[in-house]
Amino acid sequence: MTHTISKVAKELNINVETVRFYERRGLIEQPIKPEVGYRHYSSETVNRIRFIKRAQELGFTLEEINNLLSLEDRPCSQVQGLAEHKLTAVKAKMADLRRLEKALKGLLDQCHHNDDDRHCPIINSLQP
Repeated sequence: MTHTISKVAKELNINVETVRFYERRGLIEQPIKPEVGYRHYSSETVNRIRFIKRAQELGFTLEEINNLLSLEDRPCSQVQGLAEHKLTAVKAKMADLRRLEKALKGLLDQCHHNDDDRHCPIINSLQP
């Protein structure tokens, strides 16, 4: 089954320009344009776009996704290596977010106990 670009976009709830962007980035191949009519995208291409979107939702960059797609026929250990690298990056971001959360909670606690409405502990903490 084949789809026009507008049907692909509608089915995947994305913009037509997203499909074109993936083509320009080399993530999907642009179908050959017939002399009459529209380009038609295969079910495989639709599934590939679905994979790209899902990987983006999981936090992979387009470059990382391109690497994953290039490993499609490679040993699982290579894919596992990329996934382990991403997991390390995600854990580091989570640690940073926990530190930020702790700092914000501390500042908000200072605000709640601040009797001087002319001075804000949050603003004071941001000044050099």
